[in-house]
This record gives sequence, structure tokens and C-alpha cells, in this order.
Amino acid sequence: MSYAALQTHYEKARFEDDAIARYMNKKFFVLHHDLYVSEARAIFINQLSNDDLPAQIFIEDGLKLVGVLSVKRLLQEEHDDERIKDMMETTFFHVKPTDDREHIAELLAASHLDIVAVVDNGRLVGCLTEREIARIIEAENTEDAQLQGASLPLDKPYLEISSFQLWKKRSVWLLLLFVAEAYTSTVIQHFEEALEAAIALAFFIPLLTGTGGNSGTQITSTIVRAMALGEVRLRDIGKVLRKEMTTSIMIALTLACAGAFRGWMMGIGYEITLIVSLTLVCITLWAATVSSIIPMVLKRFGVDPAVVSAPFITTLIDGTGLVIYFKIAQWTLGLN
Repeated sequence: MSYAALQTHYEKARFEDDAIARYMNKKFFVLHHDLYVSEARAIFINQLSNDDLPAQIFIEDGLKLVGVLSVKRLLQEEHDDERIKDMMETTFFHVKPTDDREHIAELLAASHLDIVAVVDNGRLVGCLTEREIARIIEAENTEDAQLQGASLPLDKPYLEISSFQLWKKRSVWLLLLFVAEAYTSTVIQHFEEALEAAIALAFFIPLLTGTGGNSGTQITSTIVRAMALGEVRLRDIGKVLRKEMTTSIMIALTLACAGAFRGWMMGIGYEITLIVSLTLVCITLWAATVSSIIPMVLKRFGVDPAVVSAPFITTLIDGTGLVIYFKIAQWTLGLN
């Protein structure tokens, strides 16, 4: 298949919205591997237009990509009778047109490359220049931000999307979170006896659930971003847990002191103040554990960790945090 036919094929082919083929540039420099430096330099200069000067030239044998050559090296080479196949690099990073944007965005963000070959069955079908690489990373970051806000990603610019489309993007997540949040009322109903024994326990429910959700959101946002940048992988889960638990112990003690001070100001008594302080410690540590592990486990099973949105973490910790709160209250107050 000729280059013209190949280009036509990829223009008509249908790819997933997140496929690299949606982003690749079809303008690139290609030279035959058997050319001499003088010939290659002349062809390159003759084909050079007003576009940006590329950093790399792709080298082919027939229609098969066999290497890349630095433009700087080609232009500075003093031996005109040397063949470019002896100068080219045969080991180079490349991607496939069907590759998923999420995975490639991680690699591109970590590699700092300025041009990447897009190869299909050994044939060069496109490339990613700095412009396309920036678009891919920006698109992935935008999708992650929207997922973490508990909304399906927008497939159009915000001002171009209708209210009905926004409703479809947001309502699914909100319904799921509504069902999950309903669990908290079930927990409160289950521990009705503890609330009746000490009505002051109800005063601190918003404070405790809010603290747990905020703590979990901080950790999840940090870890998901670190994973997107390739700074953290599943094998680092032990290091992540140690770091977050150490940090959370210090945060928990700080919040426990703040909770004790708040209880003293309200004059609610020693027992309730103790319950609130102990709960703040336990919820903070529990939020750190959940928020550190879930994104990494999801990644292990091929799920985008960005789906662990701030509302999702908040909802999860709300329900479990209330169970911790009332269990501590039952133990402290001597209730069954």
C-alpha cells in the first residue's frame, strides 16, 4: 500500500475517541536508509517548508520504519559519503494508532519527547510532535479533572455542549452517589439508641463526616495526580501507605486536639468530648487507608483511578465514618 493509500485509509478508518490516531500528525520527514549524507541532506533541505523544523527524521527501508535520525546530526555530519543507516538510532519510542490516550499520556509526560512515531505493523502512519503531545496530555488531564468532579467527561468544549447533554453527563453519577449517601441515614437509624442516650452526639455528625471526606479527597487527589505523572505505581503501595499513615497520624492528633477544644467550648461533658476526639483520630486514619489503596487497586484492574472522585470518596467515608463514630460512642457510654 502506498503512502497516499495509507493516508486515505487512516482518514476513513474509525477509531475510539481516545485513540492516538485521533491526534496524530500526518506530516513528517521520511528518508530511505540507504542514502548518503549528502543526498539525504539535499532532499531534506529541498522538502523543508516554513513549518517548524523537526527534531527527528524517520528512516525507512521500503515502507518499514527502521530508525530515526537527529536533524542536528544530519546537518552537522562532515562525512558526506557516509550512509544514514550507519548513523540512525534503531531503538526508539513509538506508539500504535489504536493505543489508548490515557496510557500513552502517562508515558509521554514522563519521557519528555519532542516527536514520537505512530507505527502500524512496522509502517509509519503518523507522528506526534510537541503540539500533539501537549494536546494529548491536556485532554487526559481535563478528563481526569471532570471524572474527579463526579461527572462523565465532556466530548465538546463547555460552551458548545447543551444543558440536556450536561444533565446526561452528571445525573448518572449523582444518582449513584445518592443511593450510596442514603446509607448514612440507615446507619443513623440503626444507632438510634445511642443518639437517644446522648443527643449531643448528633451535633458533631456534620463535623466528623466532613472531616473524613475532606481528608480522603486531599489524599486521593494527590495520589491520582502522582499516578498520572508516573511517580507512583502499584508496587509503591507500601511506601504510599507508610507516608500517608505517618502524615495522617500527625493530622489526626491535630484534629483531635481541635475537637477536644470545640467540645470544651460547647460544654458537652468529658465523655462526648472523648468520643469526638477518638472518632476524629480513627476517621482520619481510616480515610487515609481507603484513599491510598482504592486508586491503586482500580489501576491494577484497568480502571481509570480518576473515577475515584472527591464526591465518591466523601460518600464512602461518610457512611463508614458514622459506623466508627457510633461504635466508639457505644463502647464509651456502655451501650449495647
